[in-house]
Amino acid sequence: MNQTTAVGRDSLREAIIKNMITVALCFSIVYVNGTLVHIFNRHQIFNTNPRYILYVHLVINDIIMVIMFILLQVLSYIMFTINVSLCIVLLMTAVLASQNNPLTVVLMSVECYVAVCFPLHHSRVCTVRRTYVVIALTWLVNSLSILPDLFLTLGTENPDFFHSRRFCLRANVFRGNLEYKRRLSNILFFVILWLILFYTYFNIWFAAQTASANAKKARNTVLLHGFQLLLGMLNFLFNVVIEAFAVIFPRNVPYIRFVVSILIQLVPRIVNPIIYAIRDKALKKYLKKYLLIAANDADVHPIKTQKRDNFATGVIKNVILAALCISINYINCTLLHTFRKHQV
Repeated sequence: MNQTTAVGRDSLREAIIKNMITVALCFSIVYVNGTLVHIFNRHQIFNTNPRYILYVHLVINDIIMVIMFILLQVLSYIMFTINVSLCIVLLMTAVLASQNNPLTVVLMSVECYVAVCFPLHHSRVCTVRRTYVVIALTWLVNSLSILPDLFLTLGTENPDFFHSRRFCLRANVFRGNLEYKRRLSNILFFVILWLILFYTYFNIWFAAQTASANAKKARNTVLLHGFQLLLGMLNFLFNVVIEAFAVIFPRNVPYIRFVVSILIQLVPRIVNPIIYAIRDKALKKYLKKYLLIAANDADVHPIKTQKRDNFATGVIKNVILAALCISINYINCTLLHTFRKHQV
């Protein structure tokens, strides 16, 4: 995951507008994804099904990525530079979450493949316990992509470096000559994922020739997983896209970084819940219930007579509140910074 702002400072007006847009999107994404996680925890039909467990793992990673995105952006505007140790923690968390997503998408395709091509063995192969073990292995495998950067930095940098302040970018913190390694590992990573995805798709496609409704539905699901994987790949092309547009529009790099960040890092987080929640009837049913129905249902405690806001009202209220808080904090921090910098 990459930072959303350029190293140059925006004006106060631009900073407020950009943060309001970002916070509005982030709050909406976290609200919807948080509702999906709540539905998963509340209903046994979801938390005992390996398919939904993998899906919720995808949603949780989206939430982590969005939180890291907004933290890095807001901190970069308020303080510009942050402690290197804190930056390392934030970057490592963001990188792990961003790499977990494409791997989880492929695992969901493999689960579909087993369900369609080996239906008699599905309940034995895809158990809840094995699903959680695979998720743990996913985190372990993906940590191998960021740990070399960490160990190299720990071994080569002076201890004072970790107490210094830097603009929080991966290139500013992990300064070892590992860019070629990163690109090569990312290419290899996605080649393997695409090979697995194509293998599962074509096997399901051949199974669908038998006119099985479940097989045809699974084939369409794997196609959507391919689209999700394509969106996940965009995150790894962030710097390439920025550099390409910076050559064409050298004077608009801050705006380019902001727009590309929204399109590459936030828009896919909106698409992921929509793809599954709308297509899955059971999930769609519960999602509509939790997002759109007021809290005066039969299972609400009698003492709690106050009605809940609907989804649109709740999002609008939270966005306004968050925008006001960020604006006030940004102005106050600017005043404090001015007070400390100028003797007058």
